[in-house]
Amino acid sequence: MKRREFIRIALLSTLAMDRRILAADSEGAHGIATPIPDGKPHRFILQDHDFMLDGAHFQIRSGEMHPARIPKSHWQHRIRMAKAMGLNTIALYVMWNYLEREPGVFDFSSENRDFVSFIKLCQQEGMWVYLRPGPYICGEWDMGGLPPYLLRDKDIKLRDRHDPDYMAAVRRYIAAIAPKIAPLMADAGGPILMLQVENEYSSFDADVGYLQAIRDLWRAHGIIGPFSISDVLPDLKRRHAYLPGAVLGLDGAEPPQLREGVHFAPHAPVWVGEAYPGWLTHWGEHELAHKDCADALRKIMAGGYSFNLYVVHGGTNFGLTAGANADDDGSHFQPVITSYDYGAPIDERGDATPAYHVLRTVIGGANVDTLPSVPPPCPRGSFADVLPAPFASLWDNLPTTPVPTHLPAGNEQLLRQNQGLVVYRKTVKRGRQLHIDGVRDYAVVHIDQAEHGSISRVRDPRLHSSPDLHLAHHGNAGEMTLDILVDSFGHINFGPQTGDHKGLVGHVRLDGKQLYDWQVYGAPLDDAFVANLKPVLTHPDRPGLFFQSSIRLQNQGDVYVDMRAWNKGYVWINGHLLGRYWHVGPQQCLYCPSEWLTEGDNHILILDLHQTNAAPVRCADNLAGTA
Repeated sequence: MKRREFIRIALLSTLAMDRRILAADSEGAHGIATPIPDGKPHRFILQDHDFMLDGAHFQIRSGEMHPARIPKSHWQHRIRMAKAMGLNTIALYVMWNYLEREPGVFDFSSENRDFVSFIKLCQQEGMWVYLRPGPYICGEWDMGGLPPYLLRDKDIKLRDRHDPDYMAAVRRYIAAIAPKIAPLMADAGGPILMLQVENEYSSFDADVGYLQAIRDLWRAHGIIGPFSISDVLPDLKRRHAYLPGAVLGLDGAEPPQLREGVHFAPHAPVWVGEAYPGWLTHWGEHELAHKDCADALRKIMAGGYSFNLYVVHGGTNFGLTAGANADDDGSHFQPVITSYDYGAPIDERGDATPAYHVLRTVIGGANVDTLPSVPPPCPRGSFADVLPAPFASLWDNLPTTPVPTHLPAGNEQLLRQNQGLVVYRKTVKRGRQLHIDGVRDYAVVHIDQAEHGSISRVRDPRLHSSPDLHLAHHGNAGEMTLDILVDSFGHINFGPQTGDHKGLVGHVRLDGKQLYDWQVYGAPLDDAFVANLKPVLTHPDRPGLFFQSSIRLQNQGDVYVDMRAWNKGYVWINGHLLGRYWHVGPQQCLYCPSEWLTEGDNHILILDLHQTNAAPVRCADNLAGTA
């Protein structure tokens, strides 16, 4: 069952339960002064079902945001926005695959990867921290934060303590980040109150020993807790994967469910590990998702429970970082859009939404201190319409030497490539009926350098999702060159199918006969690939073109790049990959932060998989493209 359905069931079960708030639950719900992380050691412990900070009851009022999804220059602004909302804690994921893209090669400093600086900034702004470092996080992030390089081993078992290769990678990751985290724990004078062990494990498996193994790795590196887990109550009831002694976060819960959670955690606090003021959006959905949690939060606050708003600010899935959801059997594939606006109280650009002010009123009632003023919004930039020109062809920029393979295979194993584009090429006798199994996730079929159709793993009335293509105009005698260009979305990030392979993972048949012996070309769309593009257009009428132009800002600030006149592809500005666009929407406008823009000319590069004629690129006012 997919995650959205579990949350819906959990909320329905809440409505069916007794909604009376026990008087005892309300003690201490108002008038609690909040200690701040001042650089001195603080004692944060679990006492029965309470959080205790320096010997006093402490209510965690947390809002989640992820530094990997926020431009570094805007970190402080977003933290201050959360504080002005009445929160006292920032929750954050650390995405393993964002820090270690290749085995043993870590990057803790470039762009927005310096999570240590983000945590120190939280402390500087007087905010505590709830750290969620994985190894698995979900988070609608590519492969739930697990590194796709793990998939180069076709037999690897993810999130399994008995798989030696997986656990060796986990040990390397924790050994790399634990020394950075230990000095930031509250008992060492830092702002981190507690650390989550994995995430939503009951949705995946029931091996409590796995959770214990992850916890013990942290302990071996000097981090003694407190530790927490988060789960959806129906999953927890189904698999009972509760880590003894850990704080139990129940996602999407209200007081009746929280009281029910005590049966699983009789000696630890039970809190709302994820309260949803918004929701995620997938490609092909009719509109950007929104949600209202004000009433639920009032009940949580009235009950005196701690909570974490997931998310108070979502940010952006820049580059290729967006994940995907699917049912337990891999069907109903739903890739996440580039934006992680999430309908959150603080929107993608950092502005306060109407929900922000409502929730600020709800949360503010529990503060004895005057709330800080809401920070002014970040400046908005603008630029005039531009019409990019064709610059290069993808086909002229494929590797000169292909990789041979008897059968199509996933690009992680075949090319050591995580995402991007892969071309499977073969010269065959002409035929009429092409059948392609295992498209991961969008295939464009070219015959003799002409586009002939596409196959989408995303099922939508506007798309062709059948594995069969009829080649009506290619049934004559002779040979034809068959190119199958496969474009991938993010790896599945939730449930049993986490870590699906990309590329072609099935069989290709022409007129019922299976095809073997392919030549495979990778185009990873990474920085090196884009930096080395050759400005060659051998066939300018063949789809798969790069377009470019210059943009000059009329006003300095963050901008939205409006791609509504285009089809499907990717956008870079000054070498930074903003992410994906697709005509099926609902997202048509891509966020570009001011730190990636200059006062003079800014270079925009577009790769469209279908379009051969340039179309205007405009500046939009917001994510929805409305005034």
